[in-house]
Amino acid sequence: MVDVAADLSSLSFEVGLTEDEKQLLHLRARSAGLTFCGSAHAVFLCKLVQSLSVLFIFRCVITSHTANGDSSGADSDLCVGILGLGHIGKQLLLSLLENSGIKPSHIKISHRRPESAVEFIQTGVECFFDNRRLAAWADVLFLCCLPSHLPEVCADLHSHLSKRCLVYSFPCAVSSTRLAQLLGHDFVLKPQYDFVDCDAADVWLSRSRLTTAPLTDPLLIEASCPLTMSGGISLDLNWVCAVLYSLLNICTSAGLGSSDALSLINDLLKEKCPHTVELNAQSFISASYASLLLTEEPFPWINLTDAQTKKTPLMCFLSSSKSMQQCISAAYKSLGVFPDGLSWTEVTSYRVIRPSALHTVVR
Repeated sequence: MVDVAADLSSLSFEVGLTEDEKQLLHLRARSAGLTFCGSAHAVFLCKLVQSLSVLFIFRCVITSHTANGDSSGADSDLCVGILGLGHIGKQLLLSLLENSGIKPSHIKISHRRPESAVEFIQTGVECFFDNRRLAAWADVLFLCCLPSHLPEVCADLHSHLSKRCLVYSFPCAVSSTRLAQLLGHDFVLKPQYDFVDCDAADVWLSRSRLTTAPLTDPLLIEASCPLTMSGGISLDLNWVCAVLYSLLNICTSAGLGSSDALSLINDLLKEKCPHTVELNAQSFISASYASLLLTEEPFPWINLTDAQTKKTPLMCFLSSSKSMQQCISAAYKSLGVFPDGLSWTEVTSYRVIRPSALHTVVR
């Protein structure tokens, strides 16, 4: 359907505003920017996890390794849960369906009014109202509820989350430390967005319908790049560190030795920057601990709350490594390209391993 009034300035939103109201337009830009950035960064995380799994499969195939038992009978794709289907929940769901390569059958929603999600149910996404069921099923669980609902939601989820389930929270009024306490869970990732004054802040208003803006829009991708955000919104380096620590924890939960884990993560990043400096054990953990870590021994489990609130070895490394920062930015800006040049359509023909099921693959 074509919007016949799309180019009529006399019918634009701004025309009906008073001069005082026009001074508040930056709040509209902030809302649009947060919606887009939040969804784009969440999809980026999911794609990194998918990529890590596929790289692991390729390595198994190349070295003639096989899975235990009959792998053809089990579908082990990444399972993504979304708790809440308000404004941010819908934008996230649309972004996942259009840009992540995750099958609709591997996305489930818990929402107070499942009947309001008919359009998504028709695509194959399952919607119900059972937070505990969603928590027990998901590998990555996105909290898209209102801050006022968070205590009740966390009480629902408490003791029902697998240790290996990565919880990603959007409510901005609750700190990652407090959220981890409410959930009784230490695998929690929460972006902390800040606002800065700049001339480029209206980039978000330039896209009047962000709910349909593709994550491939070069202008918006550039403005939302985590390490170089230019649209009046910033995301601290702790978030990037926590994302990399999340990948490390996934390898640890799979029982991968430190050498194999580093190799996989470096291969994932070097797809876009072949000559970048490589991450090593001391990039993630203290030098004293790294010196004692055997190559076949998994990394220790990293508490993501500490990774987001304390100065870590990875924070020190990333702060001083422009090469690695450029590599991560390049990976973000090419969200649609998969390892070895495969497209997302081609990847879905492979058996992608869930983070919680990686341990079923034998080297």
